[in-house]
Amino acid sequence: MTLASKITLIRVALIPVYMVFMYLSGGVFNGWMIAALSVFIVASLTDFIDGQVARRYHQVSDFGKFLDPLADKLLVITAMCIFCQWGSFHSAALVVVLMREFAVTGLRLIAVERGVVIAAAWSGKVKTFSTMVGLCVMMVFPQVPLLCQIVVAVIVVTTVYSGVEYFVRNGKCLLG
Repeated sequence: MTLASKITLIRVALIPVYMVFMYLSGGVFNGWMIAALSVFIVASLTDFIDGQVARRYHQVSDFGKFLDPLADKLLVITAMCIFCQWGSFHSAALVVVLMREFAVTGLRLIAVERGVVIAAAWSGKVKTFSTMVGLCVMMVFPQVPLLCQIVVAVIVVTTVYSGVEYFVRNGKCLLG
């Protein structure tokens, strides 16, 4: 197993730790929330680090290509589900995010079967960055409803935009 994949596995292993700290915080900015925020930031940074390691040291692997985006989705959807449970993240917004993730993943699977590799689009990177930063903001200010609503709106807009872009650019894969 490559170093890049091991770093990705660290991100996956941090998800239950993050969950425990979030639930211990009770949705209030306190020491547990700071611990949850710290774990979330470290886990988010591993997304950048594993990609750099994979490219720099030629450790790009099929396992890494599978696990890296899965780890990202698991991390952010875990946070969204917790905020949804607490009433800070509307369930309709969560459904939009899940629909986009399933749709783009399905598109990528069909494309691979047809010998086409769909590279990550710039809008997808913007979506991931704004989602991770937005969730951090929600952890720092969990009891500021207007700010949480703005963050959720930004997440939904960037999610929908990037999903539409993936299908506009690559929808031809569905036709063949």
